[in-house]
Amino acid sequence: QVQLVESGGGLVQAGGSLRLSCVASGRIFSINRMAWYRQAPGKDRELVAAITRGRSTNYADSVKGRFTISRDNAEKTVYLQMNSLKPEDTAVYYCTMEISGSLSYTTNNYWGQGTQVTVSS
Repeated sequence: QVQLVESGGGLVQAGGSLRLSCVASGRIFSINRMAWYRQAPGKDRELVAAITRGRSTNYADSVKGRFTISRDNAEKTVYLQMNSLKPEDTAVYYCTMEISGSLSYTTNNYWGQGTQVTVSS
């Protein structure tokens, strides 16, 4: 079974920085899309940033210029560098990966358990 383990969440002051990591383990042949989502209380889950195997990226307008998504294929890890954090960034952050287990290239999406990011004002 594939497992995603997140780390790096916590409490940070407005204007500060935080770096989230998500490591995949298990039966993995290749990883295509990697992404970070977040969900604030009472709000819908939204895409924060995504990165393809070719390292093309896209970001939510609210975080563009402040957040950077990156990946390390050797370590099966996706990162989210968050700078200039705002109280509005407070949410549970989830990582997700599109993973294939063989040369068939059939993929499945997997999710982490979520990690809390709280930005104080």
